[in-house]
Amino acid sequence: MTNYGSRRFVNIFMFCASLLSVVVVLVPLFLVLFFIVSKGASSLNWSFFTELPRPVGEPGGGMGNGIVGTLSLIGLACLIGVPLGIFGGIYLSEFGKGRFALVVRFATDILNGTPSIVIGIFAYTLVVLPMGHFSALAGGVALGVLMIPTVIRTTEEMMKLVPNALREGALALGVSYSQTLIHVILKTARAGIVTGILLAVARIAGETAPLLFTALGNQFWSTSLREPIAALPLQIFTYAISPFEEWQKQAWAGALVLIGIVLLLNIGCRFAINNRNMKRR
Repeated sequence: MTNYGSRRFVNIFMFCASLLSVVVVLVPLFLVLFFIVSKGASSLNWSFFTELPRPVGEPGGGMGNGIVGTLSLIGLACLIGVPLGIFGGIYLSEFGKGRFALVVRFATDILNGTPSIVIGIFAYTLVVLPMGHFSALAGGVALGVLMIPTVIRTTEEMMKLVPNALREGALALGVSYSQTLIHVILKTARAGIVTGILLAVARIAGETAPLLFTALGNQFWSTSLREPIAALPLQIFTYAISPFEEWQKQAWAGALVLIGIVLLLNIGCRFAINNRNMKRR
């Protein structure tokens, strides 16, 4: 009975400690969300999503160009970072056994810890200086580079979790290794890979420093990849440090919209994955 009582006490203690840890993590998150919603919801209206920013002293206006610019930059970054990250993760998981693979893993970890402003300077040197001006393309390159290490490491780890029995079973049936890789391994690890991509998107969605060196910002509608483009993080930064109360309110509203964009991307991808899984069953 003594051993049973001590084990039960340890079990209850660890459960309570785990629950307390979860609460400690979630409380600041919900406080931040509550604070942003309470500050930003009052400034949200239809014109905020459809109109351009207005000069100081003029009421109204919005961040429609910044919303479109942010979505454009995220899409461009995904076109650059997702394929490179997935192929890099495939190499490290399936073929990376020697010293070169160790170097790649080490470089990926270093890149993952590199401050975003350094990536911005890199993109400035690589794209902005040769082009002679700031552009949306330069901003997409900077954000794409930031995505690569997260996607690589997530893809590698998720593919390593796929049981070898699935590989061996497919190969035993006469399926080629490339088909096994595409139709068995990648499909099995797809949910985890998508989660890694979402984590990378969530990281770059709010980045400001790289865009200061690349996209620069724009007060008007811009659809050209060769011209400066607006972005929500840039406008939030500009409005938040301004002394004007109207701009500060719009900065809170922009922060709320930015969180909403990331939330919708997560919900949409999760729904798509769950829907496909249900159809298979």
